[in-house]
Amino acid sequence: MNPSVEALRRQFPDGVGRAMESCGQTIVYVDRARLLAIMTWLKESPSAAYNYLVDVTAVEYRDIERPIEVVYQLRALQHLGELRVKVELPKHEPLTVDSVYHLWRAADWLEREVYDMFGITFAGHPDLRRILMWETYQEGYPLRKDFPLRGRFSRAEQVRQALHANPEAHYSLEELSIERAYRDLPADMRDRIERGERDRVPPPPGEETQGE
Repeated sequence: MNPSVEALRRQFPDGVGRAMESCGQTIVYVDRARLLAIMTWLKESPSAAYNYLVDVTAVEYRDIERPIEVVYQLRALQHLGELRVKVELPKHEPLTVDSVYHLWRAADWLEREVYDMFGITFAGHPDLRRILMWETYQEGYPLRKDFPLRGRFSRAEQVRQALHANPEAHYSLEELSIERAYRDLPADMRDRIERGERDRVPPPPGEETQGE
């Protein structure tokens, strides 16, 4: 068992629930109301130092009585520790949990994807909007168990809605100005991109390339 679990129990005796080992991973369930405080401690405490948010996702089980789980995969790069944190959201309550965006910026798109696919709201997220489906998508949340295999609308209606979507209305000018951003790149960088050398970074000026 990851030692962070016992440390969490001492620090948050009313906020940490059951813990288990599965496939070499330690999983700990935490109280929704204490999530932000617990995640802050996991990131900022020197004994934990989980400074990398690997993923945020959600799980809904076929048992309609089981709550939806929001899942956070954390990694501490210094000591290579990993911890999976879960929060349970009962389906009869609002599917809302605090955003961890202000702790890990990687949560930005990850939480938007969970919102888009499961309908879970992340309170405090600065830009919570759909990221895979278009903004005016009206069929619901595609990864929920009650979502029909072929969608709620006919294929013709899905195509009609997609063709009439106006993506420019939901993005800033900066997000839409990809061509302009390319023109603003330094000439040597544009040349490398055109030659397909996207994975090669030249050495800083004044430093000689080491021999192979």
